[in-house]
Amino acid sequence: MRRKKSVRKSKWLVNTVLAIICLIWTIPTLGLLVSSVRPAADILSTGWWKVIPHRGWTTAEQLQLPKDTDLREPIAIQDRTYTDDELRSGVEVDGTRLIWENRRARLLNVQEKAWTSNLEFTTQNYETVLGGKNYSITMPDGSTKTEKGSGMGRSFWNTLAVTVPATVIPIFIASFAAYAFAWLRFPGRRTMFVIVIALLVVPMQVALIPILRDYTVLGLNGTYFGIWLAHTAFGLPLITYFMYSSISQLPKDLFESAFIDGASNFTIFSRLILPLSVPALASISIFQFLWVWNDYLVSLIFLGSRPEVQVLSMNIANLVGSRGNDWHLLTAAAFISMLMPLTVFFALQKYFVRGMLGGSVKG
Repeated sequence: MRRKKSVRKSKWLVNTVLAIICLIWTIPTLGLLVSSVRPAADILSTGWWKVIPHRGWTTAEQLQLPKDTDLREPIAIQDRTYTDDELRSGVEVDGTRLIWENRRARLLNVQEKAWTSNLEFTTQNYETVLGGKNYSITMPDGSTKTEKGSGMGRSFWNTLAVTVPATVIPIFIASFAAYAFAWLRFPGRRTMFVIVIALLVVPMQVALIPILRDYTVLGLNGTYFGIWLAHTAFGLPLITYFMYSSISQLPKDLFESAFIDGASNFTIFSRLILPLSVPALASISIFQFLWVWNDYLVSLIFLGSRPEVQVLSMNIANLVGSRGNDWHLLTAAAFISMLMPLTVFFALQKYFVRGMLGGSVKG
């Protein structure tokens, strides 16, 4: 009885911790999504949580000041005077607040506290980020400014063109290598496997400059083929070790029976190894896909930042550098970059846990 109670308590504790972790991950993601579909003026003036019903300032009426009001002088409103800076940030008077609605038009909002929620959404942020033409953005003070779209649609397809082959190629090669290390006997097998394991601890950065020099000589720098080779080389040690851990634990009787029936190594690999290794393949595919998709350093060095080959990570970095205050563009761009990794993860999640446990237990 005590054992059952302790098991229940441990399960409750584990579930609680997992729920907290999921909540910590979900809240920022939800905030990013909500921010990405809010108008630019709302993002710049209020937080994304304002879409939830809350006590806030709502406009009760509007005051139209004379068109010739000099904003450099004290502004007289209802027997009181205020400065332009006070009206920009909002000034409270007898339970109400005065704030500019349109400073250029000399239009003021008289606001009162009430329950409210800001449920105005738009797709203009995504249109601006994905498109390459000019767009007009309404600012909080009522003015408008024209922005040129980032053309991220092209970067999205560039990233996909880099990531898919850079995920498939190393996994394909590493699967063959893992089968050879696990079940074939050939001279130098142990030495070669130790070298693969040793490559796991070599920092990637130490190889960038030598490889870049060779790429320049061979004319591979700035090409998709070159970036595929780079990601394949950097990903092979981990993928090979991961696949070896899974394949080496498969029942030996399967291979002996296949050899007795006259099956070749390629037949065994294609008909037995691959179907039985689907969970492991799915798990390492998620890791490799996420690493390549979010990569910035390798792409910058071996592919470059030219618009025709620029990937999403570099495009977003340029947005941060040149448009650090344009949160409506950054949130939309960030959520676009998340869509494909999330799709891959949820598509393969049923294999993920089984693949991570592959090789850890026998039976």
